[in-house]
Amino acid sequence: MNFNDQVVIITGGCSGIGRAAALAFARQGAKLFLADLSEKAGDELVEELASLGATAAFARIDVTDVEDVQRMISDCLQQFGDIHVLVNSAGVVGPRARTERYPLEEFQKVFDVNVNGLFYCMQAVLPHFLSKKRGNIVNIASVAGLGGFAGHIGYSASKHAVVGMTRSAALEFAKHGIRVNAICPAFTLTPMLENAIVNDDTNYLEALQNAIPMKRFGKPEEIADAILYASSASSSFMTGHTLVLDGGLLTA
Repeated sequence: MNFNDQVVIITGGCSGIGRAAALAFARQGAKLFLADLSEKAGDELVEELASLGATAAFARIDVTDVEDVQRMISDCLQQFGDIHVLVNSAGVVGPRARTERYPLEEFQKVFDVNVNGLFYCMQAVLPHFLSKKRGNIVNIASVAGLGGFAGHIGYSASKHAVVGMTRSAALEFAKHGIRVNAICPAFTLTPMLENAIVNDDTNYLEALQNAIPMKRFGKPEEIADAILYASSASSSFMTGHTLVLDGGLLTA
């Protein structure tokens, strides 16, 4: 896969799956515009990418803020002159709690980031893609968006919404040369997963891993490879698709 001189925006681009995707795109010649809340992580990753010979820029962006998202698009266009790929990787899990005890403010926060933020990003980039008659959007969903996830009603509902938005947008823009796909990983070893389980006992962590037929968690680099595929010419006839990487979880 070759992304020479293609411009890629990655939200949540400085940790976990987003960070792995940034490194993978950089190795294939892409120019990166990284959006994240952590300035420290952003500066460090830009420096690391520069050491690999890649061109990258960082902006502190809160995807729940419409004006921030619009600035992300305008700043990227000002700096690089184009956008070819948008990867929506920013997301939160929220607390683990049974439905009747799930905090309302946490439910809203999960939706603000995972649903509203992703929608804002798609809406902001689409006018540019329409003007170019091409573009790729890759949304990071989850296997929790294809089934249930006990104890995480907010997260599961939000990822179902991501899958629905992906399919709806794919239908709307297919005739305009714009592809929209979703990646649905199972549990992946990222800071988000680690933070979600930090207050849980080891039995819960083991249960998550044992639920996967391959008996291991996914690696961010494995998910990044799928993101590159969905963004590349190799998948040029694929849109509205949910690409599942789950170690056999949904098959069991």
